[in-house]
Amino acid sequence: MNDWTDKEAIRALARHDVALALQEDVGAGDLTAALIDPARRARARVIVRESAVLCGGPWVEEALRALDPGVMITWHAHEGQRLAANALVFEAEGQARALLSAERTALNFLQLLSGVATKTAEYVAAVDGTRAKIVDTRKTLPGLRLAQKYAVHSGGGSNHRIGLHDA
Repeated sequence: MNDWTDKEAIRALARHDVALALQEDVGAGDLTAALIDPARRARARVIVRESAVLCGGPWVEEALRALDPGVMITWHAHEGQRLAANALVFEAEGQARALLSAERTALNFLQLLSGVATKTAEYVAAVDGTRAKIVDTRKTLPGLRLAQKYAVHSGGGSNHRIGLHDA
């Protein structure tokens, strides 16, 4: 996939990645979250602690919605946006158990993809004004190649081939 304008394809990719991640992390259930009253609702706020390029919103949304389809998510920034330290990224309100169970998966994707986008943006800025172009490789985490290539694109870089089969 190289058409990062296809929002539904990105959501499908995120849904797939999140399903695997939640199965790995939550498995048959979250023992800690089970201690919380199932009727309890909660609100979460995510703040970036250092300057970064935001990336991973679709993965965050899929992680939270997988466990609480009715969760309300309010974004205060958009994909590819440079954020200053201590900026509010998003707020979520929903079932407390679901928020607790999904938070690590959601934050892992947000941190990984924002990290890739941020570092890419730094390299893109470093070669600005030259003919050089920042291009990614296939050296990605197993199973997360497309997500990481999405992050490179979000940071202003260019995607090279997806695998050995296409270039």
